[in-house]
Amino acid sequence: METKSIKAFGTEAAEAPLKTLDIKRRAVQAHDVEIEILYCGICHSDLHSARNEWHGTIYPIVPGHEIVGRVTKVGEHVKGFKVGQLAGVGCMVDSCRECEQCKEGLEQYCDPGSILTFNSPDEHLGGQTFGGYSQSIVVDENFVLHISDKLELSAVAPLLCAGITTYSPLKHWKVGPGQKVGIVGIGGLGHMGIKLAKAMGAHVVVLTTSMSKFEDAKRLGADEVILSTDPEQMAKHAKSMNFILDCVSAEHNIDSYLNLLKVDGTLTLVGAPMDPLPVTSFSLILGRRSFAGSAIGGIAETQEMLDFCAEHNITADVEVIGVNDVNDAYERLLKGDIKYRFVIDIKSLKENFPF
Repeated sequence: METKSIKAFGTEAAEAPLKTLDIKRRAVQAHDVEIEILYCGICHSDLHSARNEWHGTIYPIVPGHEIVGRVTKVGEHVKGFKVGQLAGVGCMVDSCRECEQCKEGLEQYCDPGSILTFNSPDEHLGGQTFGGYSQSIVVDENFVLHISDKLELSAVAPLLCAGITTYSPLKHWKVGPGQKVGIVGIGGLGHMGIKLAKAMGAHVVVLTTSMSKFEDAKRLGADEVILSTDPEQMAKHAKSMNFILDCVSAEHNIDSYLNLLKVDGTLTLVGAPMDPLPVTSFSLILGRRSFAGSAIGGIAETQEMLDFCAEHNITADVEVIGVNDVNDAYERLLKGDIKYRFVIDIKSLKENFPF
């Protein structure tokens, strides 16, 4: 298959810093869309993967699955995109399209496994897929998303992961007016959860371990903020919430949050702690409560989320950086020193290596 060489930013080993790499993209096929990447968000999973913390990284790796840019070429059978349009790519670039989940628009739960934007088998060129820390990307049109020109493009990029990761469970559990919804943790995921739940019409209560986050939580749209380390505040809200979105990726006490749920309430985990979280059976049994998990959404739901955000003027809070700042950004990410997502301006890669 014909290929095109481009510049990217990635790493060749878990201990090595990210640097400029040469990678190949396939030539545009009949159903493909080529996108000049303008911005790519940094997700915590980028760091986990680059450093092989989830065991299974294939090197070299080019991370990045929060991609926004402009269409530069389309295949002859592409109907949904035109050259010059804004477009995005999220966490997936393909799936089997034949299993029950794929047929229901749940490609993220594809039985054989969806093809992720980076570090997944590349069925076109062999090897592995390379992500959005790069000049361009070629993706089947069925996995490309339309991006509104109403919003700041750099702040749209994190919607492709953080946005859909929080939107999907809020939508699935029918969050809306008349409901009291808890958001645990104010980080890259949590800050999006607050904005989206508020836009859906819910009464939003943020639970945080840090008093320093109170003001920011209110700025983001929270109706109330609870210091979760204060037993008195937690007791005041016992059995009062319809739904809780847990965005914390560190060890924490699930029981203390389950006890905030009403009968038939659900706590859904979107954070990904490395170690198992113990749950007391009676925290679930005595209120017929549910403890669930959720990943990203399917392609149709991701488009729905992007349209919802455009309608409600919702974007992520971002700090835009250049590629030479990525290694420092990873260290800051580990310290929680970001409000609330880093986004790479890919122009910084192109300035040194133009097309």
